[in-house]
Amino acid sequence: MSNATESQTTITAGRGILERVLFSTVTTLPCCVFLIINGAMLFTLRSKTVFCETSRYILLYNLLFADTAVLAQSQLLYLLAAFRIRLTYPVCGVLTMLASLTTAISPLTLVVMSLERYVAVCYPLRHATIITIRNTRKAIFGIWAFSSLNVLARILLLLDFPFQDLENLQMIEYCARENLLLEPVSDLYDKVYTSFLFVSASVIITFSYIGVMVAARSASTDKASARKARNTLLLHLVQLGLSLLSTMSNQLFVVISKVLSKIAVVRIQIVVYVCIIIFPRCLSALIYGIRDQTIRPVLIYHLCFQLV
Repeated sequence: MSNATESQTTITAGRGILERVLFSTVTTLPCCVFLIINGAMLFTLRSKTVFCETSRYILLYNLLFADTAVLAQSQLLYLLAAFRIRLTYPVCGVLTMLASLTTAISPLTLVVMSLERYVAVCYPLRHATIITIRNTRKAIFGIWAFSSLNVLARILLLLDFPFQDLENLQMIEYCARENLLLEPVSDLYDKVYTSFLFVSASVIITFSYIGVMVAARSASTDKASARKARNTLLLHLVQLGLSLLSTMSNQLFVVISKVLSKIAVVRIQIVVYVCIIIFPRCLSALIYGIRDQTIRPVLIYHLCFQLV
């Protein structure tokens, strides 16, 4: 009886390890492919003077840099959780704070890019004086400063927790942002900040879209330019929606875990992780790499060079 029980335990453990390896491979492969694509796109945006001296390409570089950092950090945290590697609170805190910094960069950059398209269509004669390289760099600095203040607030809330009362600093759960919301006020701050960020971004991008739609009906507006800007703003709304879904996914899984079995929840998590966390981080590279006539040939050249 004892041997049968030990054999069953060994088989179960073996299946668990095999499943973790399989799931990790399923997520790591597309992640590596997207990192290569994003890397090629980042290199492309620094390969020619026109990309370094055009505001929308500078903003695109900032967006891609943040998305690439989030992609790498998300996969690292996923692998640590998949193989049940528990970190200490300080190490996990550093990783999650870096993730919080770069995660907020994407929606804020999408807002500035949407406003740039709005000005280009609605105020074409003033575009060159408003959207300058200097103003673009100021906007990027403001984005990083705002995100850094958010991280500083999170650090202060985290430090308010009485870690000295713990036996050790080893985490009980896997490393994730949600597992560092140790106080009710931290959880409240996280919800308020996330809601404010995405509601504000949605309102501004929607306003820009409506403005472009109204301008497109004007006889003096370039119809082709307005149509292209409208499609770009729609894609930005999609990207923003996917970012919001990725932020809300953990709360959704808490509800699902009460209804479905643990293995079913894990499998759903894998699909959701690939679809709304990994894939959206490569969406900008794919969108601009395919649609932009200036970027496309250079990007294809660099991609082919990397893959050979």
